[in-house]
Amino acid sequence: MAVTYTSREQIEVYRFSLPVAILLPLLAVFLQAFIPHLLPFFSSYFDLPLLVTIFFAMARRNPVTGLLTGAAIGLAQDALGSHPIGVYGIAKTLVGYGASSLGVKLDVESVGTRLLVTTGFYVIHEVLYFLIARGMVRLDLHWSWPHELGAAVANAVLGVFLFALMDSVKQRA
Repeated sequence: MAVTYTSREQIEVYRFSLPVAILLPLLAVFLQAFIPHLLPFFSSYFDLPLLVTIFFAMARRNPVTGLLTGAAIGLAQDALGSHPIGVYGIAKTLVGYGASSLGVKLDVESVGTRLLVTTGFYVIHEVLYFLIARGMVRLDLHWSWPHELGAAVANAVLGVFLFALMDSVKQRA
């Protein structure tokens, strides 16, 4: 079996129009803040801003852009939520950096890859959030592996569908 090598120049890199790059994350943050008023369970299982962060970071495949995207989305989520400013910002910054770095190495257009990557980054995000909120901000949080793994799978499944919808706004760089 021959081993093939894909150079950095052969990897598809995408960009987004300015309205999409601004409005899509704002819509995700807005929905994350207001859907729980209609469906109380929503916020304990789904994180739309995280899914948008992962999507943009993997599509752009630039660690600095992924880092800045994660920071902006996380801080916007902090500003609209009841959490201290910066907790989601730090966690999503690290996830944005990791997802964009991983996007260079993997075929992130595959449904299976998207499912696994989203599951993994959801767990990483929740671990980071827990460590930051508990260790730095001293929030009284409790960890539950069954809940977090169930939420990770639920976000991954939702993410696959959302990523397919958001693929229509990608533009080749």
